[in-house]
Amino acid sequence: MEKQVIMQRSSSAMIIVGFASIAISFLIYSKYDYDAAITPNAVPFLERMAQGTYIVLFMSFGAIGYGLYRFYQAKIAKSDNSISSIIANSINNKRSKQIFIASAIGYGIFFSLTSGILVYQPEVTFSQHYGLKIPSAYITPCCGPPGYMPSIVVAFTEHVGMKIIPINLVLQVTVAFLVGLNFAIASKAFLTYRKEGRMGTFGAVTGLFIACPACAGTLLTALVGTGAGVFTIVITQLQTVFIALSIPILLVTPVIMARKLRKFQLGNCAVDSNSS
Repeated sequence: MEKQVIMQRSSSAMIIVGFASIAISFLIYSKYDYDAAITPNAVPFLERMAQGTYIVLFMSFGAIGYGLYRFYQAKIAKSDNSISSIIANSINNKRSKQIFIASAIGYGIFFSLTSGILVYQPEVTFSQHYGLKIPSAYITPCCGPPGYMPSIVVAFTEHVGMKIIPINLVLQVTVAFLVGLNFAIASKAFLTYRKEGRMGTFGAVTGLFIACPACAGTLLTALVGTGAGVFTIVITQLQTVFIALSIPILLVTPVIMARKLRKFQLGNCAVDSNSS
């Protein structure tokens, strides 16, 4: 028991340190990334800072991912009626894991296309319009608000490329994970309530998830992204805000479903004990 508690605490610490490292690296980089400080002599320093920022970013992703895995393992080993244990056990089967992976990857790809991370412009020749070599990859060290720089521009072909913005990459990974988790728990709830003939309750539980603003935000951008003008630009810029605002709902929804599942399971146990 003590070993599991230590594992949970160390896992939580890794997750917190990972997110804190990302935030601190964004703030440190933004301290040096402003127009007044950019001179030809400062560019090599900014490029090294940019490389360091992405190294910290990916190391933080690794720490967060490993921390979540250890926390998940600890909750599986310590099976109780806590919300976190119910969530962990809800996805501890082959079907739920497949749904989690498929929905997380699917949303990640969808986000990449709608947010401009993956770029396909058949009407534009990158080498002529942007002066890029094909294939090539560049780090753009300047200039923008915290989290938006440094960016990475990759040209795969004359019409297919990629633009990585740090804050969008963080949101993509975070929200894709949460969407996958929500789908996995929703599938568990669906199977549980369908088996017991309680689909009305299931509909009430998952209603908040179905109205997921993360999906709505990216869908809105996709719908107006083919247009032109100031409205499209504003919507695209606000997409990051839409996605960020969806995170609290994506965090709360699994808790709501887990509470419903716990109540349902405890109710069944009470019925079984009374009947025996």
